[in-house]
Amino acid sequence: MSLPRRDRLSAVVVVALLCLLGWLRWTRDGEVGAFPQRGLTLICPYAPGGGTDLFCRGLARALEPLLGQTVTVNNVTGGGGAVGFSAGLLARPDGHTLTAVTFELLSLPPQGLVPFTHEDFDLLARVNRDPSAVTVRADFPAHTLAEFIAVARTREKKLNIGTSGPASVWHLAAARLGESAGFEARLVPFGGAAPAVTALMGGHIDAVTVGPGEVQSQVKSGQLKLLAIMSEERLPAWAAVPTCREAGVDLSFGTWRGIAVPRGLPPAAREKLRAALVQAARSPEFATCAASVGLNLAIADAPEFQVAV
Repeated sequence: MSLPRRDRLSAVVVVALLCLLGWLRWTRDGEVGAFPQRGLTLICPYAPGGGTDLFCRGLARALEPLLGQTVTVNNVTGGGGAVGFSAGLLARPDGHTLTAVTFELLSLPPQGLVPFTHEDFDLLARVNRDPSAVTVRADFPAHTLAEFIAVARTREKKLNIGTSGPASVWHLAAARLGESAGFEARLVPFGGAAPAVTALMGGHIDAVTVGPGEVQSQVKSGQLKLLAIMSEERLPAWAAVPTCREAGVDLSFGTWRGIAVPRGLPPAAREKLRAALVQAARSPEFATCAASVGLNLAIADAPEFQVAV
């Protein structure tokens, strides 16, 4: 049964009004004064306790007073960061879901491990860069990188180095170390730096090639020791630790960490979020937090970040 003409017109008007209200609501959400509408989620693609997790939690705390909402860190792990990146990319593009992105956003796509690239994200800010470091237990029979290499060569593929997963930055760091120093080791993947360090502490592996901040507390307590850092120059926080090049291995390698969102955010919401991220990264509170966990600040706003990647 068809509706009378007057009722059909009324229905059309109602539908039109609903569509207009929906459009107005979306437009309002994009306005600077209206964003954010609720608490935000920051996806961390790696396990709790690692460098990226510490980075996320420190940045979340610094963001909250700037945005006037809670920022909850959600660890979505697996696939060397692939699972977390995917979750962030599939989130609604309204600015309420952020994703911590790392070097793996560049290393996973060429190997066919993910169906996306960094160009599918809107890169808002880079906050940190960290080199890899060669770390062993305090009782390991080597006190320098040269001695470590000598041990690795004698063990003939039986030396175990823990990494944060296939194609991850710390996996590539271990592989490059072996190639540069002329030895082969067994690379043992974990869900992030933190479980790899736990395995090292428990004697299940011989070394890790994670960031120095990710072993900072264990090194300072005397349980682990840093042999060398894969940076161009010595780090101020680790002035006594030589670079790999100083130790005779021509190798400089590490990761970066930043924040991205799915493409398509309302422009005003994107700008407010970008500005808040940069302000949070430059805040004294975050600088203190980063220093306390051994993270090196390397802040780049969206245009510079996008070019650098």
